[in-house]
Amino acid sequence: METTKIPLLPLHQDIETKAVLRKSALAHQALAEFKGVISSLPNEHILLETLALREARESSAIENIISTFDEIYRSNFQNQQFASPAAKEVHQYAKALIEGFDLVKTNGLLTNNTILLIQEVVEQNKAGFRRLPGTKLFNDQTGEIIYTPPQDYDTILALMQNLESFINDDSMMELDPLLKMAIIHYQFESIHPFYDGNGRTGRIINILYLVQKGLLSLPILYLSSYIIARKNDYYRLLQEIRVKESWEAWMLFILDGVEKTAKEGIILIQALRLLMQEQKSQIRALAPKLYSQDLINSLFKYPYTKIEYLQKDLNVSRNTAIRYLEDLVDANILVKHKIGRENYYEHVKLFKLLSGQKNA
Repeated sequence: METTKIPLLPLHQDIETKAVLRKSALAHQALAEFKGVISSLPNEHILLETLALREARESSAIENIISTFDEIYRSNFQNQQFASPAAKEVHQYAKALIEGFDLVKTNGLLTNNTILLIQEVVEQNKAGFRRLPGTKLFNDQTGEIIYTPPQDYDTILALMQNLESFINDDSMMELDPLLKMAIIHYQFESIHPFYDGNGRTGRIINILYLVQKGLLSLPILYLSSYIIARKNDYYRLLQEIRVKESWEAWMLFILDGVEKTAKEGIILIQALRLLMQEQKSQIRALAPKLYSQDLINSLFKYPYTKIEYLQKDLNVSRNTAIRYLEDLVDANILVKHKIGRENYYEHVKLFKLLSGQKNA
């Protein structure tokens, strides 16, 4: 199959059909409500890492990197302790997402340097944009070559520079940012600029673009869960643009994903807020001397916590941290597990919420 020639952006066709505009309005409405619900949390940033790990797990699973919620929440990137190799890759993804988020919030731009950094953290290498030919995309089931991206480094670089301009310069194409995000994702995945990590890097770019445009305050939209449930459609629709320029179906797919995952996010955040209120009251009633907002914040940062986490967050001695944790076990908020030589304290209701289980 010949290398596909990718046109430079902006597009020179009208993609704002009536169906797309109707769906865009619904997606924006859900996303705005999701953003508002996030801001209603007393400390929204305490959930950044745990919720980023949910997105990281699903995005990695699209690339057949399979881990359990138990594995990822028992792992810790800062201490380089991982329950499995797949959990390590999930944590690398979440780290890349958060570092990219910090850069976009600081600079207000989503540049190629940021994209290169994201891929470097995801893949743990500094290979940069592809310089050697030979990259092809295959059908997983038949082994057939379905797409050959640009092979020449200068072409890849020129296309990525054009994409960088398109991302950051709204005057290039006046367009609803959700539709622009869909174009950006298609273009990036078609350029396929890296040897590895293109899919995961591209899905991080989606979320960071929404942050850049002020549509999200935190990078915690669970969009990869929508994609993995419709993985065949996702790849089919990308390919149909390349072959037939069928943009409307792709736009509707992405907009539906934003709408559905925002609505799911609203339900999750509301449930987390209620759980926080419930456990504040529970701790105040059963162990009033134990209660503090710092303790609540620490409990909701870690579905599986450890003695050293509490020591660090509360600036207390090891013995004090142990006493706090054992009191929380007695209050039926935490459950103690001995795994290997270490004690883990599972925040049961938080873990169930984050992993999609029903709380009793």
